[in-house]
Amino acid sequence: MEIFPALFFQILLLYLLSGFCSAADTLSSSMTISYGETLVSSGQCFELGFFSPGNSSKWYIGIWYKEFPEIVVWVANRDHPLRNSSGVLTIGPDGDLVLLNATTGVVWSSNSSRTEPGSAAQLLESGNLVLKRKDDTTESYIWQSFDFPSDTLLPGMKIGWNLSTGVNRYLTSWKDENDPSPGDITYRIDNPGMPQFVLRRGSEKIYRSGPWNGIRFSGIGLPLKTIFKYNHVFNNESLYYMNEASDNSIITRLTVNQSGLLQRFVLNKGDFSWTTMYSSQYDQCEEYGVCGANGICKISKRPICECLDGFVPKSRREWDVHDWSNGCVRRNPLDCQQGEQFLKVARVKLPDLLEFYLNKSMSIHECQPACFKNCYCNAYAYSDIRGNGSGCLMWFGNLIDIREFSQENSQQDIYVRMPASEIYHKKKTRHKLIFVVSSLLFGILFFGFLIWCLIQRRKRKRGSETNDKDIELPRFDLITITNATNNFSSTNMIGEGGFGIVYKGTLSTGQEVAVKRLSKNSGQGLQEFKNEVILIAKLQHRNLVRLLGCCLEGDERMLIYEYMPNKSLDYFIFDQNRKALLTWKKRFEIIMGISRGLLYLHRDSRLRIIHRDLKTSNILLDSDLNAKISDFGLARSFGGDQTEINTKRVVGTHGYMSPEYVVDGQFSVKSDVFSFGVLLLEIVSNRKNRRFHHPEHDHNLLGHAWLFFTEGRAWEIVDDISELSPVESEVLRCIHVGLLCVQKLPHDRPTMASVVVMLDNKGMALPRPKEPGFFVERSCIEADMSTSEESGLTHNVVTMSELEAR
Repeated sequence: MEIFPALFFQILLLYLLSGFCSAADTLSSSMTISYGETLVSSGQCFELGFFSPGNSSKWYIGIWYKEFPEIVVWVANRDHPLRNSSGVLTIGPDGDLVLLNATTGVVWSSNSSRTEPGSAAQLLESGNLVLKRKDDTTESYIWQSFDFPSDTLLPGMKIGWNLSTGVNRYLTSWKDENDPSPGDITYRIDNPGMPQFVLRRGSEKIYRSGPWNGIRFSGIGLPLKTIFKYNHVFNNESLYYMNEASDNSIITRLTVNQSGLLQRFVLNKGDFSWTTMYSSQYDQCEEYGVCGANGICKISKRPICECLDGFVPKSRREWDVHDWSNGCVRRNPLDCQQGEQFLKVARVKLPDLLEFYLNKSMSIHECQPACFKNCYCNAYAYSDIRGNGSGCLMWFGNLIDIREFSQENSQQDIYVRMPASEIYHKKKTRHKLIFVVSSLLFGILFFGFLIWCLIQRRKRKRGSETNDKDIELPRFDLITITNATNNFSSTNMIGEGGFGIVYKGTLSTGQEVAVKRLSKNSGQGLQEFKNEVILIAKLQHRNLVRLLGCCLEGDERMLIYEYMPNKSLDYFIFDQNRKALLTWKKRFEIIMGISRGLLYLHRDSRLRIIHRDLKTSNILLDSDLNAKISDFGLARSFGGDQTEINTKRVVGTHGYMSPEYVVDGQFSVKSDVFSFGVLLLEIVSNRKNRRFHHPEHDHNLLGHAWLFFTEGRAWEIVDDISELSPVESEVLRCIHVGLLCVQKLPHDRPTMASVVVMLDNKGMALPRPKEPGFFVERSCIEADMSTSEESGLTHNVVTMSELEAR
């Protein structure tokens, strides 16, 4: 190694006098980096410094993610490690980056072709380490690390050829997890006229992308346009591939490892773990040449390998034991004098470019005749599939590494030369198959139609035979309800849900009623209808809506309730004008009414009932603005010794459901307590939990309230409600109780009996609440989407294993 003692001591003196700022992104000619000091990109994404991987005793200069220091994306001195951490990275007299060891020997240098004394090195937010002239703001770099990839391809980094200089950029794996020196796995673009990516172990191909067809590499599949922007440049000067994330909230990297896998990782900014988006060799058909010569791999079939039409296994014995390495040979040899045709093989990765001919200027109408005239041409395909296609690609030897894809129009087609006898046999077999399949399909459809008619008939019959012994309600005849609602006039409609429509009606006695009419096409609504009839008929409480009767005639299923002239709670608190009509005194009465109604359901009713859909739109208000809990279609009753129930059918409204219910399908009385806590905070703040926005953070209303409570600012979540000053302690107590109700774990939440006592007893000391459920910050996109998820009386659904709308 060349020794620079004077340079080293000069650098050491400058370092001792001026110090070094580890937060900087730029290394000037008067600065150094030693162990423990780093460069950090301006946006805090990447960091450069000294590292020693795993249990290795060797040291390297590398670049890693600042938040994930274990993920090293570039290594400078891969082949020349330091023996200890006593190294220095600086800029030499000629302007190159140099790594000096403890004896001032040059271990590594950028070795740029230009001499630029006084240059500076900068770590960009892209992860690119660049060497540039001092104060130069252009992208005319003297040297950049992106031209010398290690095992990772970052967005904006090119992989491929500079054809004018002969420089080839490609990925090389680490030798092992403790040794970043170049391993034997490489990923590069081969350029035999049509570029394709090839993953090799040494000289052996283990995976290839298929050739570029003008839109994509034929074996990679459809581009992920919504996530990445792809650039593929192929001209006289350059042949390279580059990708960039189209969404700035996504971080991505492509890595080749020592096991021979090429993997794409993605990370949403703010997350703490990476996700593997895709991997080479993700199925057995990705293995290079797995089906041998003239075989085709079909991952949806078992076994996965077949011979191309007109070919048979070279060794039937080997083929039967799934040894496909010797591939296939023609059943009948080709004979140019006897007449031949071409058989189309659709949606495939094109064979490897081993013995081939390419003519990019040839039209699609010239390609087949050109292959037909050459008796050694075994197959052809269009080299560019854009538009109507152009260019001609012909194969003269065996067809290696073909796989079939299932997506329509996702890949391209190849035309394989066949003796005329094979084509005739193929067409005859196909016609027979079409006739058989058509006959079977017609028979299946006919019998399927008969079965469907039978099922529908039985459904209608079951629907018209509701079990009278389960219903303990007065009956209303259809004519009475029709007259009361003016023949179900749209002017009388006061609400609509997934099960049907609610109408206002006036009986002949002058009594006003609300009529919930089950939609005839709602198969799901029938179960909720029966559930509500059976449960609410047995419930009597001043804070539960009163069911007056039902109507069961023909296909009609209707429930008749007492009419609530002041509609529902959300009609007031979420409206800028009407919210002023609810004074704090009235709001507190509503809160106590809801809590006492829930206590009755959980403890004092004949059945222990969990409501499961408690929300502002299901709290109705009578003429005196007294709260009435309504809509028991999703309610479930408990046995005497039950404390919780598991379900695969998770239904309800986003923003009100408890974490254990959404995630595990587990609900209990504590699920209703969580919903009540959300209600309580919404009543105090006049804000929806799901639609809540705040300039200081991206939490929902629960997270906002908890943050402000822990900071002693709970009063700031209160909206402009009249008469608050005299009852400030009461308002704060409600916020405190609300936060106790929405705690993440069910066993931390109080029972409704405790809630009633805490709200009613102003002198009672309250425990400090823990972090609420769903305490995670949302992205702006998610927050915006949530504003459109709830409108009118539409019900949201979260599903564990089967989707059931409500």
